[in-house]
Amino acid sequence: MNYATQNHIGSYQHTRTERTTAIAPTVGRVRTMDAKTKGCKRSTKRQAESRADSNVTNSFLKSTFLPKLKIDKSVQACKKTERDFYQSLSKLAEHYNIEPMQTKNFQFPYNIALAMWDMENKLKRTHINWDSFKLVQDSKKTFFVSEERYNTGTTLYYVPVVPLYNMLHDPKRKKIAQLLVSVCSYLYHIADIPNYRQEDSYLYWMYEMMTDWVEQDDVTDETEKYKSELRQAEEIGDRIEQKLFNRINLQLFGQRLSNFKSLDEFDNECLLVASGAFAIFTKYPTASIFRNAPIPEQDPDNDDYDNEIIGMEKYISFVAYTKGWLYESLSESINNEFNEYGAMAEPTICKRFDGSEITATNLDFENRLFVLLNDLCGLLYEYSTIAK
Repeated sequence: MNYATQNHIGSYQHTRTERTTAIAPTVGRVRTMDAKTKGCKRSTKRQAESRADSNVTNSFLKSTFLPKLKIDKSVQACKKTERDFYQSLSKLAEHYNIEPMQTKNFQFPYNIALAMWDMENKLKRTHINWDSFKLVQDSKKTFFVSEERYNTGTTLYYVPVVPLYNMLHDPKRKKIAQLLVSVCSYLYHIADIPNYRQEDSYLYWMYEMMTDWVEQDDVTDETEKYKSELRQAEEIGDRIEQKLFNRINLQLFGQRLSNFKSLDEFDNECLLVASGAFAIFTKYPTASIFRNAPIPEQDPDNDDYDNEIIGMEKYISFVAYTKGWLYESLSESINNEFNEYGAMAEPTICKRFDGSEITATNLDFENRLFVLLNDLCGLLYEYSTIAK
C-alpha cells in the first residue's frame, strides 16, 4: 500500500537485528519514535501538572523517553489531530481486543506519545504476528495503519523429494509414503509450493547453474559422482512431480489418513504431520502460501530497490535432497547470493483504521503452514538418515 502522499506522524515497529540467512533443511526495550505532527502549534499555556495516585507506580511517568513532537500550526488543527487519533485508536484497540490506557488527561502531544507507547507494548505481548504500526496523516484525517507479519526466521523451507521417493520403494514405509504423497500433492496444487523441476522456479535455475559448473570444470576423480547426483536429482524430481501432479492424491487424502495404522514412532510422527496438513487443507481449501506476499514498492531514489529483497519463492520450494555434495554446493551458492540482499519478503497484512471497513484477514494459515513445512522437512530428513 503506497502512502507516499501521506505525512507520517509516528512509527512504531519491532527493531530487526541484522540477519545472516540461515540454511536449514528443516527449518523490554524502549523504541525510538519518528514523531512529527503536521499542522499543530505548541500551546502558550504551561503543561498542566499531573501526578499519579499514591498507590500506583509512577516510575514510567518519571522517565524521559517520551519524544517531543514538532508543532508548527494552529491549536484548532491540534484538536482535530487529537480527535482523529483517539477515534482511530479506539478502532484499533477494538480490533485487537485491547484495553488502551486512559491518556486524554495528559496534554498534547504527550497524550499521543503515551497512548502509542502503551498500545505498542500491549500488541507485542498479545499478538504474535503484530509487527508495527504507523500514525499517518493524509489531506483529510489522521489514522493508524497496522502491519502484521509472519517472521520466517531466515529459514530455507526446502522439502526434499528423494527421501519420499525412497520411502515409496520401502515395503515397510510404503503406506505412510503414500499418505505423505497426499500431503505433498496438497502443497504442490493448493499451497502452491514451487517445484525445482519447474522451469520458472528459482531452484531450477540454481540446479542448471550447478550442472554448468560441473561440465565446465576440469575432470577430477569426483566429477562422475557429481554428475550422478545431478542426474538423480533430475530423474527422481520428474518422477515425483508426476505423482504430485495427479490430483487423485488429493481425493484420497482423507481416506488414506483414516485408514492408516501406525507401526512405530516414526509412523506416528508422520501421521501427526499428515493430520495437520489435512486440517489446514480442510479449513483453507484454496489458500496459497503467497496469498499475503508483500508487493515490492519501488524506491524512487534506488532503481535496484526491488532486487534487494529476497522473494518468498526463493526460500520456499521442493528440492531434490538436503544432504550430500550437491545440496552443500547449492546451499553455499544460495547463502552467498542471499547475503547480498537487504531483507526477506515475508507474509504481511496491512490494516487501515481510518473509518473504512477493517479487513478480517489474519496470518493463521501462514502460522500453521510454515510449521507444517518445517515438520515435514524434518521427517524426510530423518528418514534419509535412519533408512541407511
